[in-house]
Amino acid sequence: MSKISIIVPVYYNSDTLMDLYDDMKAKVLGTVGDYEIVFVDDGSGDDSWKIMNDIRRSDPNVKCVKLSRNFGEHAALFAGLSVCTGDCAVTKQADLQEDSSLILEMYESWKKGNEIVLAARRTRKDNPFYVLFANMYYGMIRKMVNKNMPIGGCDCYLVGRKAINELIRLNEKNSSLTLQVMWLGFQTDIIYFDRQEREKGKGRWTMGKKIKLVMDSILSFSYAPLRMMMYAGFIFDLFALIIFISVLVEYFTVGTPIAGWSSLMCIVLLGFGMIMTMIGIIGEYIWRALDASRNRPPFIIDVIKEGQDG
Repeated sequence: MSKISIIVPVYYNSDTLMDLYDDMKAKVLGTVGDYEIVFVDDGSGDDSWKIMNDIRRSDPNVKCVKLSRNFGEHAALFAGLSVCTGDCAVTKQADLQEDSSLILEMYESWKKGNEIVLAARRTRKDNPFYVLFANMYYGMIRKMVNKNMPIGGCDCYLVGRKAINELIRLNEKNSSLTLQVMWLGFQTDIIYFDRQEREKGKGRWTMGKKIKLVMDSILSFSYAPLRMMMYAGFIFDLFALIIFISVLVEYFTVGTPIAGWSSLMCIVLLGFGMIMTMIGIIGEYIWRALDASRNRPPFIIDVIKEGQDG
């Protein structure tokens, strides 16, 4: 019988962990047969680690992983994938906004031969501003990175052992694990679900983390920013050439003196701003190349606890 690993990244989720386990126990664990749950504590400062281990003592199929500090959700998921032992692994958010029965649908799809199963949002009951930001992000991803990204996006997915091994081999930093999964190109299925409103706890997905995800997603998978810089430079040069020719024509035909310190400074400042922006984009690519060349791991595991002791 196949074994499924359920990977749960944990970051200040002490309010929902026990409810999450009870929900999975009622809807999933008795149905899938052989399973393991891998909780990954991503540097939480609350009682998450204690509660995770309380669950482990009551269920021998639970494994608790503690990272040395906060590395981010994608690194925590990657850590879970690196230690899981299942024939397939499914990611599960700890905030109870995705129904646990979704795991069963994804598992059944995998058993039909799909190496990757994406859980895409059909609807979501979130803050309208967050929904707008998410829609803009996934729209950019479809245009610049991967046209197959679902319209509602996806945070949860199931990957088979072959895909897990390839993700571990990639070992990328400053990237999007979801886009890495989609980049693999294995046979993929999409299952749609309705994302519920958060009932407990507080979201830790800050605007700064969202902006970093946007930059990581685009810069790690697309050269579009560099191509846009080239186009912008060409358009700016063409605009400057047109202005230069028009000034000369007016000077020789009408006699208008070539003057206008204010307009000249505006053009200079505009050009300087564009150059600085372009240097910043190139700097982001260079920094990522430097970070990859250091060969630092994307996460560091501090403690792994298995079984019902300790």
